[in-house]
Amino acid sequence: MRIRIVGAGAMGRGIAQWAASAGHTVELADVRPEAVREALGFVASMLDRAVAKGRMSAAAREASVARLVPLADPWAAGPDVELVIEAVREDLETKAEVFGKLERALPASAVFATNTSSLSVTRIAATLQDPTRLAGLHFFNPVPLMRIVEVVPGAATRPEIPALLTALVEGCGHRAVTVADTPGFLVNHAGRGLVTEALALLEESVAEPAEIDRIARDVLGLRMGPFELMDLTGLDVTAAVIDSIWQGFRHEDRLRPSFLTPNRVAAGLHGRKTSRGWYAYGNGASGPAPESPVTGDGERPVFLVRGGRRETAAYEEELAGALEAAGVRIERDARPSAEAVVLVPVWGTAVSAAVADGLPRERTFGVEVLPAAGRRRVLAVTAAGDATAARDARAVLARASGDGEPYAVSVVRDTAGSVAQRLLSSVVAVGCSIAERSLAAPADIDLAVTTGLGYPAGPLAWGERVGAVRMLALQRALHATTGDPRHRPTRWVTERAALGLALTDPGTSPADCLG
Repeated sequence: MRIRIVGAGAMGRGIAQWAASAGHTVELADVRPEAVREALGFVASMLDRAVAKGRMSAAAREASVARLVPLADPWAAGPDVELVIEAVREDLETKAEVFGKLERALPASAVFATNTSSLSVTRIAATLQDPTRLAGLHFFNPVPLMRIVEVVPGAATRPEIPALLTALVEGCGHRAVTVADTPGFLVNHAGRGLVTEALALLEESVAEPAEIDRIARDVLGLRMGPFELMDLTGLDVTAAVIDSIWQGFRHEDRLRPSFLTPNRVAAGLHGRKTSRGWYAYGNGASGPAPESPVTGDGERPVFLVRGGRRETAAYEEELAGALEAAGVRIERDARPSAEAVVLVPVWGTAVSAAVADGLPRERTFGVEVLPAAGRRRVLAVTAAGDATAARDARAVLARASGDGEPYAVSVVRDTAGSVAQRLLSSVVAVGCSIAERSLAAPADIDLAVTTGLGYPAGPLAWGERVGAVRMLALQRALHATTGDPRHRPTRWVTERAALGLALTDPGTSPADCLG
């Protein structure tokens, strides 16, 4: 295929490398001729690196470079051009101007694709004389490494074009997911679940950014915590995406932005690129400060509340066994002694509920029930908690079990659910809301999120690990306890819990019953 790429910036050069390496002839054009020269030099250096690392032969490198054709005029006639990929700046008027000139220069058979990440594909197409020829083809940076591409049909896109683009993407070694033309498409939309809930936790003073990040990594298994991620991406970019998606979905509560971000953006606290964000960078500082050492009396006895709830029963036994293996004395009486710290396994409800049952409020603390991806436990304290008792409880939870490795223990403010549960619930809920709106197929949602965002599982598969019934119990408890509509259960989870279906199951649609 002969492909013309208009725009030789970071995305354009990445797409050019990807397509040329897969055997396609690539015309690379930009309104700035020097940008094309720089892009060709960059691609050649990347291919040299691939050869040096043994990922490409020298002959394949030479053939790929030979397929790159610098084009002095982006609007030159091109009777053999079959596909145009536009990768210019995110501005509707600019993209409309580019496609208007291309429409006059290229044959009607050439398919147009926009690499927009935030603009409506339908609105871009509407500026053309023939809006049926354009679709979205959203790559992620760096293109050769991020092996996922969103194929986005506009409202008028010809039905054969998404299939053509999908075949191209997969023929070049990437995975393609078909996504509805909605704000944020799929990956950016799904990613709002993590960062919006993290910001809500910070708003409520549940924990500081560093603690939330540690829990996200060590309990949920994320590669990077939400605040580290915002610093890497740039808070200015993240805040703009959050706002645009929230506005695009008509102020959906589940996607609600935080009041914390506008002032930080205005102050230039954008993250790594400005040397200050949620953390400081440069001059010897890089990211969060080390966490506080564990102090306190790790020899105190523990009274572990056993509620008999299905959501926590297995964890209660696992935690009791691990603590006993570490030499902790677990009290088995009906009531805690005067010396014991009281640990309440929390699923969806706050520690304060246990206090209402007559437990000593100054010595009663919550403990996370989600199985940790790393060696971290989480202790939740209420406003009535005694600081000394809390330090002792932290020391008890940090004690090493049979393998001799101690646990890190985060201390957070008591909240409905817990930090990890709220983050997970939000990720799952946003993914499920995408599925129930039929914006993408369940399998495509999970594929796009794991590939594009690097989560350990897609939101539907992750929720299924917990189970639909258990996820529904968590979401109902969060909603009932807080009254915040951001926590309301999704129809997708509610129905599947009632019907015994997996969260990953697309289910039967009315269309399935008509054929």
